[in-house]
Amino acid sequence: MADRWATFDCYGTLIDWNGGIRGRLACVFGEDDADGLLERYHELEPQIEEEQPSLPYREVLTEAMRRLGAPDAEHDVLARSLPDWQPFPEVRPALERARGNGWRLAILSNTDRDYIEASLGHIGVPFDAVIVAGEIGSYKPAEGHWRAFEREAGRLPDAHVAASLFHDVAPATALGLPTVWINRLGEPPDPPPTRELPDLSRLPETLDELVPA
Repeated sequence: MADRWATFDCYGTLIDWNGGIRGRLACVFGEDDADGLLERYHELEPQIEEEQPSLPYREVLTEAMRRLGAPDAEHDVLARSLPDWQPFPEVRPALERARGNGWRLAILSNTDRDYIEASLGHIGVPFDAVIVAGEIGSYKPAEGHWRAFEREAGRLPDAHVAASLFHDVAPATALGLPTVWINRLGEPPDPPPTRELPDLSRLPETLDELVPA
């Protein structure tokens, strides 16, 4: 059988993105304002990416902090801290089992190469392909990442795994791909994914159900 490919978003799916951002927001603005500003950040980031699709992700982070009203000296606090953000605890064993089951793994990320390299070091599991916005000049939910993967692998992936409905599940579904939504926050499924999981613990079994070996 041909290789089975699973593509992944990284931040929010594999790396604790909300935890990393909220921690820095609390340091800059105070604990009481951190949750509200995190919600506002989630509104700002896709706006900035849509306005400037070729803007490096570190500058997206910096511009978001500027629009949130951070002091000048703290505009780059997210950009500086991202390489230290940690994976969720179940990520490494789940990915190792998926690889052991014969899956090839790829990351499709709205970030830059240096950020992904740092995060891969924390994850500790090899990926067979990595496609980042900083190198293709496109941010999800545009389909540029999937088209770049298609050029590299010769076809679209067999499944896409992600935590974001807006950035990942919706465009992957529009491309006809099976999706596994990692719903860590207990959100309503809109659009509905092919499968929904609370974390990656049962991901290997779920991928094998979607695409048997």
